[in-house]
Amino acid sequence: MFSLKRDLSRFATDGLSSPPAAQRGRWPNGASSERAAEALAPDDLSGHAIMAIVTSLPSDRARLQRVALRLEYGTIAWNIGEAALTLALGAAASSLALIGFGAVSVVEVFASAVVVWHLLPEHETDHPGRTRLALRLTGIAFGVLAVALALVAISDLTTGRHPDESPWGIAYLVVAATVMFGLAIVKRRTAEQLDSEPLRSEATMTLLDGFLASATVIGLALNAMVGWWWADPGAALVVAIAAANEARENWQAASEIG
Repeated sequence: MFSLKRDLSRFATDGLSSPPAAQRGRWPNGASSERAAEALAPDDLSGHAIMAIVTSLPSDRARLQRVALRLEYGTIAWNIGEAALTLALGAAASSLALIGFGAVSVVEVFASAVVVWHLLPEHETDHPGRTRLALRLTGIAFGVLAVALALVAISDLTTGRHPDESPWGIAYLVVAATVMFGLAIVKRRTAEQLDSEPLRSEATMTLLDGFLASATVIGLALNAMVGWWWADPGAALVVAIAAANEARENWQAASEIG
């Protein structure tokens, strides 16, 4: 009886699929699933409690998937607008920092699209092959992000380019950093609840976007106030190194999935 309780509790915790007969509310012997659970479970773990847990798990997972999808759709919409705005502001101010930030936003749209594909309702979220591919695609996005940031930063450092002041660019990046940090926190929490590695990785990319926005603001502000033109590309290089490390870890995690 104790062993049966443990197996049934594991069934409820892991959220495993019920047999077809149980899904129709009947077990193979004709008894209802509720009565079967009551008969199998000891007094300290009632059948009704087990059935409540089992039946709530799929709906909770579906709800979390909907939340994750809304977060990714919002991120995609934000980054599309962000790319258009920062590329325009960067071109107007001859700021490679702003232009590079806009290019990074395009990469993040791709990463979010990968997570959306992985979380679509008709897909099995924990399917090993799909998760492995999603992690590799996200790793590629991190790699492209690292290369783009490094190229822009090295170009600024070697040419000594001094961008023009861009008050509107600074104002927008302050808002962008705040939004990205908030999104990263919510995405990370949702990823932990869903146990979704692709969403967890994309949350890290959103966090890096917040750091990049902050670094770009600091660089533009220091350039405008004290002439420290190298502050922005220096910070961008640090973010590029972090993105490269995330690309490596994503690829390694994908390789470890059987």
